[in-house]
Amino acid sequence: MLLCLDVSNSHTTIGAFDLTSGSAQGEPLAHWQVASDERRTADEWQVLITGLTIRSGIEEIGAVSLCCTVPTILVELRSMQERYYADLPVSIVGPGVRTGVPIHTDNPREVGADRIVNALAAVELYGGPAIVVDLNGTATIFDVIDEDNRYIGGAIAPGVELSLDALARRGAQLRSVELAQPRDVVGKNTVEAIQSGLVFGSAGLVDGMVTRIIESLGSDPDHVAVIATGTFPPAVVDNCTTITARDPFLTLTGLRLVHERNHA
Repeated sequence: MLLCLDVSNSHTTIGAFDLTSGSAQGEPLAHWQVASDERRTADEWQVLITGLTIRSGIEEIGAVSLCCTVPTILVELRSMQERYYADLPVSIVGPGVRTGVPIHTDNPREVGADRIVNALAAVELYGGPAIVVDLNGTATIFDVIDEDNRYIGGAIAPGVELSLDALARRGAQLRSVELAQPRDVVGKNTVEAIQSGLVFGSAGLVDGMVTRIIESLGSDPDHVAVIATGTFPPAVVDNCTTITARDPFLTLTGLRLVHERNHA
């Protein structure tokens, strides 16, 4: 069994793939989401993973593939790998790990590991040109692949949950609300007004950025795959008109592909 970990600032998505399966397009056999707690030690990560996998009937891990955007957590995950998975094939996305996706940016080393993994999965599953819209709560990230299947950059905006937290903290008469679609774009009370701004405003951000990126690419909009991934609120994506596919397991699939390219 291949264990994949996608560690972002707020959430960690964990998935298990059957190594005997020949297709990278299938969903993981099991998947879980936990908080990305920077206080969690290497041993605690191992206890957490062991508990989740055993409860799902997975008794043996044969390989590990992971990407992490939080340096303090990455230190603990490397320690976990050395302590518990030293004899297994392990791929930690970063310099020296093969992905097969050319990175055409000013400084390829500063591109987040999760963004490279998403680009790899998008190229493999959808082909370029493509735009990956990763809505992960902390940030809304746009990653762009051109028609030659090269990663050429992207854009980063504040995430929906981060925006909501900022409103609740800085607004004296505002509070945190459920990220659900309101009755109308014109809110009749404070809760609906906040929901309208977050849901429809975030959807407008996505559609506006995607439209501008496609214009920059000079591509036919009908020929550009726009894939939503991450822990996105359904209410936001439901109101996006430019999204052509929803793939919540895009990053996990990319991690599986990284494993295949480095430990075939």
